[in-house]
Amino acid sequence: MKSIREIASTLGLDYSLIEPFGNDKAKVPLSNFPTENINGQKSHMVVVTAITPTPSGEGKSTTAVGLTQGLGKIGKRPVLTIRQPSLGPVFGHKGGGTGGGRATVQPSVDINLHFTGDFHAIESAHNLLASMVDNSVYRKQINGFTPQGITWRRVTDAEDRALRSITTGLGGKLNSPLRETGFDISAASEIMAICALATSYSDLRSRLENIVVGWTEDRQPVLAKETNCVGSMMALLKDALKPNLAQTSEGQPAFVHMGPFGNIAHGCSSIIADQLASQCGDYVITEAGFGADLGFEKFMDIKVRQGGRYPKCAVIVTTVKGLKWHGGISLDDINSPNNEAIKKGSENLRNAIRIVKLYGLPSVVAINKFPSDKPDEIELIKQLSKHYGAEGCEESSGFMEGGNGMTDLAEAVSGVCETTQVTPNLLYEDNTSIIEKVDIISKTLYKASEVKWGRTTKTTAKLFTDNGWYYPICMAKTHLSISADPKLRGVPTGHVLPINDLKILGGAKQIVTMAGGIITLPGLPSNPNAVDIDLTEEGNITGILGA
Repeated sequence: MKSIREIASTLGLDYSLIEPFGNDKAKVPLSNFPTENINGQKSHMVVVTAITPTPSGEGKSTTAVGLTQGLGKIGKRPVLTIRQPSLGPVFGHKGGGTGGGRATVQPSVDINLHFTGDFHAIESAHNLLASMVDNSVYRKQINGFTPQGITWRRVTDAEDRALRSITTGLGGKLNSPLRETGFDISAASEIMAICALATSYSDLRSRLENIVVGWTEDRQPVLAKETNCVGSMMALLKDALKPNLAQTSEGQPAFVHMGPFGNIAHGCSSIIADQLASQCGDYVITEAGFGADLGFEKFMDIKVRQGGRYPKCAVIVTTVKGLKWHGGISLDDINSPNNEAIKKGSENLRNAIRIVKLYGLPSVVAINKFPSDKPDEIELIKQLSKHYGAEGCEESSGFMEGGNGMTDLAEAVSGVCETTQVTPNLLYEDNTSIIEKVDIISKTLYKASEVKWGRTTKTTAKLFTDNGWYYPICMAKTHLSISADPKLRGVPTGHVLPINDLKILGGAKQIVTMAGGIITLPGLPSNPNAVDIDLTEEGNITGILGA
């Protein structure tokens, strides 16, 4: 690994002004951002997305890291921007979020654990606000604001099903307010989303002020600024807003910053890290959470809409195993040759290409290779991708070969970015009604036949509209299907999308629509990663997947 001083130097950053954490990671103060690209030209933004996730995994992060390394191999100056992993999945089942094999971001163990403390700061700020909200109700500081009107839940970065639904304030009047509430995981915190979308300290302050923490008895929103703790929250988040500088395993710079989940939140790394990366290289490689129907849509309709850069190209990650799965094959038979299953499952890939095109973007398909893949299976996917309208399709061997296995994909992506004109397009207009926005997403992207609204959801939608909240939709639904039913593979049509609840994120400027039984605090599996993670006598951490 290079020293963080060397990495900063390649970006044109003044090392004396960055804030090192040891020799291999650092924070970049907002005041140290370059005012123009050090090459004197505008960089290309590339977003990495995928087919609908399958049990075998698609490898978006590994592909994003590998593509960055591949671009470095062909003489480009790439910068990677990805999300920080949440401790919950690291100790639970999913594992780390720093890529894998020879395509990783380093120091991966640190990144997968405490890193530079951003998540702790966000959790502290979130729970400080929760405490101040409870205190304001206890002391009757806001007229008409009762325990039943509080909507702001606490967060934890652990997977703990016992905290999903709890009662607080037990033990008498001194411990009040007595109310039913619960915890969400930190990655679902609105403050996590805010920090991923804020573009400055002033923007951060404005967004924190407008968090809706509850409702008065006459249905007026109560905002965070009414609790008089926004200044304290700003103090806690001072360093968290600064992007974290790290590197790939082959020495390309990487900004690892913020980590909202892609199924229950908007699933993108920070706008501010993208801005910094855009001034420091000629290619910015970033990643959107989960598949094209979920994470990519939110990248475009939430992140880009709120100030993120419009990409020049989308890379769609697929696998032979994934297409077989969507073609109806069981996990027991996933490694057996079956071209008919690949053809059938490729409808999911076709849908991903179609979704990317809806936003006016060209796509390049990356076939993330597994040792069990056969040459004729790879060739079939290349033919199908071209037939479905992708601008290119290349093998992705970053896991096994690092940047050397990614040069073909890098050349294809570079060629598309430098020769293709993009016609920007978003899925709906800002002033489109909430009902219409959900209807457009459901029928255009998910191929649903109708939306089934819950008992009070349309009333809630009207309440939000009456308050002038014409915000984009953040669809909270299963990532395992383009429908709300995780058992439906491929591209199911004619299904019904249930909307059970709506939440307003006034600071993050989005409306969360809960499609089906969505859990916002995962529970530990029967054999969690925490069983295998350990510290050796030499002080080395072992057992973290992907590290």
